[in-house]
Amino acid sequence: MVTKQEIIDAAYQIGFADIGFTSAEPFDSHKAILEERASFYDWVYERGMNLLKGTDPKAIYPEVRSIIVLLENYHQEAFPPDMLGKFGRCYMVDDRMTKDDLAQRTKQFRAFLSSHGIQSKSGPYLPQRLAAARAGLGTFGKNCMLYANKAARQSSWVFPVVLLVDQEFAPDEPTVTVNCPTWCKNACIAACPTGALRGPNKIDPRKCISYLSYYGEGVTPIEYREAMGMKVYGCDRCQEVCPRNEPWMNQDLPVSQKISAWAKDFDLRALLHMDEQYYIEKVQPHMFYMPPEEIWRFQMNAARAMGNSLNPEYKEELKRCLAENRDERVREMATWALEKLNSL
Repeated sequence: MVTKQEIIDAAYQIGFADIGFTSAEPFDSHKAILEERASFYDWVYERGMNLLKGTDPKAIYPEVRSIIVLLENYHQEAFPPDMLGKFGRCYMVDDRMTKDDLAQRTKQFRAFLSSHGIQSKSGPYLPQRLAAARAGLGTFGKNCMLYANKAARQSSWVFPVVLLVDQEFAPDEPTVTVNCPTWCKNACIAACPTGALRGPNKIDPRKCISYLSYYGEGVTPIEYREAMGMKVYGCDRCQEVCPRNEPWMNQDLPVSQKISAWAKDFDLRALLHMDEQYYIEKVQPHMFYMPPEEIWRFQMNAARAMGNSLNPEYKEELKRCLAENRDERVREMATWALEKLNSL
């Protein structure tokens, strides 16, 4: 029978930054938060995402006896400068469509478990960060992010991969706590552009730029447009200002050549004028939360970013959009952006 240490060694050999083990007990504290803040998550359930189901691992995999959490460092390379400030870092490395990196290594790790008689299952609604903290892999920041205990210089540039397994292993010591330095005066909360961080460890996801950029209903409310700045898809602001991330951010990392190869496809002009075919071929393989029939969101976000850029060169692009795009939400944002540029 394979030992826990042999599983740990395999995870490191495959390229994961860390690994931890926890029990298959329900995530009762997470369930309580979801129930307490139910009004914040109505949109989640309307989209068919059953977060409450994820609080009970047995509801996802009845045979589960332990949980293994793998930790991925997704910031091993720097990101193309033209993409930063517009696109969240975690989205640029998300390979759930291309399956050319993390997906392959996760499959390799699960194959290792299977070769030793251990069956595993991943669940879409499991509280991944809480599972990682319960497995002793990290603590929380006031921005609700997970900060690694050992990996990535204890930064938040990590992504947990949670696997439910049908064999029992001794759980690691949980580290479910907030570990921000006492001298930090809520830098993340103060820096949140839209006020989504309501206080330490409290977030209104409906105000988060990530939600607003790919799930928000209708045209972006005017009170958020300038605050969202150049951000087209996601936001890293609360992580960028965090002192806990400085040791990692201050490194001189090589720029990812893989991302650089397709970054040109995310030029604001291309996004504003793209059709469904362009979206399916160029954009969706990397940033896929919107179905092709909702590319108006990307176009609207590109128009808003053009307005906030204060770059008069975008005026002609916005005029073209108004002449060609028939979606009223895109047109409303293009009008707003053009008026902003004309007022300079």
